Amino acid sequence: MFPTKERLCRWNGATAKVLTAVVLTVGLSGCAQFFDKHIEWEYEEPKNFPIIRAVGFAPISLQKGESQQLKVLMAIRASKLDAYRELAEQVYGQQISSSSSMQNLVSRNDNLKTKVNGLIKGAKVIKTYAVGDTYATELELDMKQVYELYRVSNKTRRVKKVSFY
Repeated sequence: MFPTKERLCRWNGATAKVLTAVVLTVGLSGCAQFFDKHIEWEYEEPKNFPIIRAVGFAPISLQKGESQQLKVLMAIRASKLDAYRELAEQVYGQQISSSSSMQNLVSRNDNLKTKVNGLIKGAKVIKTYAVGDTYATELELDMKQVYELYRVSNKTRRVKKVSFY
């Protein structure tokens, strides 16, 4: 039933090492559940926040509408959209694609396309006014407000302190 002295002596050093490793692994992993840690997080804020401004324009007389008042309203909307496009260009940049073809060292066809894609949150209309036959809209984007909107939605943070107990 119990191992005899002869059987115990047959255990070699490798078997004893394996048995010791198994006992230590089980023992240490069992103790790990009693240790825990507490992490304190800290939010980082940029040192300065720029204010980005954009102006959009739209011709009044070229707008479609039955009356002058309707054309003015359409120009107001178009100038606001143009100002938002300009803000998006400043924040996100423009994607530009072009192509050219030549035949006998003479340019045959040149194409240039631009594209702007972005989301603008927190912009304010500063002024909207007519200048002759053109309507203008001025927008302002305070990057501090954009940062606050981003921080509320994404909760960016860094580790401030880790305490083990």
